[in-house]
Amino acid sequence: MLPPRTRAPGHLSSLRTASFLLLVLLLAGCGPEAAEGPREEPTVAADPLDSETDAAIQPLRGSSLSQARATGEAHLVVHYVPSSGFAYTDADGVLTGVTVELMRSFARWLEETRGMQVEMSFVGEERWATFYERVRASEGGVFGIGNVTITEPRRDEVDFSPPYMSNVAILMTHEEVPELTSMEAIGEAFEGLVGLTYPGTLHETRIEAIRREYFPEMETLDVASNDELVGRVASGEGYFGYVDIYNFWRAVEAGAPLRHHPVGDDASETFGVILPRGSDWTPVLADFFQTDGPLQETETFRSLLREHLGEELAGLLRPASP
Repeated sequence: MLPPRTRAPGHLSSLRTASFLLLVLLLAGCGPEAAEGPREEPTVAADPLDSETDAAIQPLRGSSLSQARATGEAHLVVHYVPSSGFAYTDADGVLTGVTVELMRSFARWLEETRGMQVEMSFVGEERWATFYERVRASEGGVFGIGNVTITEPRRDEVDFSPPYMSNVAILMTHEEVPELTSMEAIGEAFEGLVGLTYPGTLHETRIEAIRREYFPEMETLDVASNDELVGRVASGEGYFGYVDIYNFWRAVEAGAPLRHHPVGDDASETFGVILPRGSDWTPVLADFFQTDGPLQETETFRSLLREHLGEELAGLLRPASP
């Protein structure tokens, strides 16, 4: 059993932990700047709305579909949360990733099939909850790529594309914690560990459910990103939490001393692109997803997964059911 989080940093289990934490810091330093490319504009082109919405949210505005049809030009804004493999800056300083390239493909498809001239802006946001609320408060051609889990309550707040990927949420601790045998035993097995909550995500909901159902005396701590969550758990200083399977897999590949506890897994999720509720772009995006059959089953999309996530991880990620 690991001691509480007051454990001195000098007690880290191995040198690879320190190496991994350095990697996390480097990844976290990749800011959410927009990458310029064909038909793309700097992020400053996205105008905030004049509204009484909390100033911290700063809603975005893109062209509505009706405006684009009338003028033949569409200015689309893609809001994203930086995520390794999905929305990241490569060695050349170019924004890329599975979902970034998916949206660029959508822009090309609009030009080819709808005869529109498309300009696309990418606007990054580190905090997932702010990202979600900003898309929710925005208008027109605004799209959110943050690997958002499709749920019925969220359907009342935003529009979703068809699902593009299924996910497994992984319960993890430092590798020194023995494997959990049942969720009923978590209060004793994880005694002294602090549950990490990522505000606004289903991972936060899962940790809260554990406290409510099995571990009422559990302490929690909010984190601002997946990188912070993984880094704290890997530090060996007494934390546990949930991450998506691809984040767990990539962290372990990078040398993070983590343990997976399969009894806590949740394999019920699918991810979708989000849009403001009632967006007139929603049916058009759905058409794009069905161009060659369900997008998540196409070789084009699977090749994107292999290119940005690697062969092994791409093989672990199941296509979402239509």
